[in-house]
Amino acid sequence: MITAAALAALAVACALGAWRFTTARWTSRSPRVAILLWQSLGVTWGLATTGAMLAYAVQPYEVGVLPGLLAFAQGMAPREPWDLAHLVAMVAGITCLTVLVAVLLTAGVQALRARRRHRVLLALISHDNPVVPGVRVLDHPSAAAYCVPGLRSQVVVSEGALKLLSEDELTAVLAHEAAHVRERHDLVLLPFAALRRALPWSKVVSDAQAQVELLVEMAADDRARRYCSPRRLATALLRFGTAGAMPTPQGMISLHAHHVMARVDRLIKPDPDLAPGLRYFLLACSVTLVTSASLLWVYQL
Repeated sequence: MITAAALAALAVACALGAWRFTTARWTSRSPRVAILLWQSLGVTWGLATTGAMLAYAVQPYEVGVLPGLLAFAQGMAPREPWDLAHLVAMVAGITCLTVLVAVLLTAGVQALRARRRHRVLLALISHDNPVVPGVRVLDHPSAAAYCVPGLRSQVVVSEGALKLLSEDELTAVLAHEAAHVRERHDLVLLPFAALRRALPWSKVVSDAQAQVELLVEMAADDRARRYCSPRRLATALLRFGTAGAMPTPQGMISLHAHHVMARVDRLIKPDPDLAPGLRYFLLACSVTLVTSASLLWVYQL
């Protein structure tokens, strides 16, 4: 009973933490740390929510969640008799866990299929350009720059983007897209998109997804700043924001015009990085959250 209560309290704490986190102001100073904290909140909330129901369900076995589920699957008799409440908790917990896993797998499969189809399409309609070696170029008048993530990743720009941007701005844009590929931001975004599908009515989930999308863009901006002038990336963002950029294909990551001014201000007038002590504290909190939920699945309090 104590394990179920502890997991329920952890789930509530994660939900409240996510709600407060959506308005935090420090995240732009260290987007990678913020992304990791968002990921730990999401994983912990999922483990704690489903674990609280399953911990109550297997209480008659007087063991932890995982040992109790194994005993239930093997048909072992519990030490205490079952009642309706425990059976309802078992059905609810397994259903919730199944939905979360199924939605995540479905989102992943759909993204893989969309990327595979798009690679085939790119082979037909795109071409190489000596101006941007290693980049696929689309014959499209609108401005577009995006990456096709995966093991066979590709960076794509349109003819409209080549005409719109100066050489330095184009270098900045390509560095930004390469950062998305290198840091596998598609895997960062996937769980939040899946959670949005599972809970489309939740404002907290919607805000969390939007926040992580912005943080991913900021993290790519930070990586690009190592190879180009921040001002050139800022002017490229402004050009894309005012040129009516082409919509990004499904499953891809693009240099889109969302939150343009926030990103431009951050590039031109960057805030100081988080103090090392605070950064390590937040990283420790992330690890503690996930570890606590995982241990509560194995051991009984």
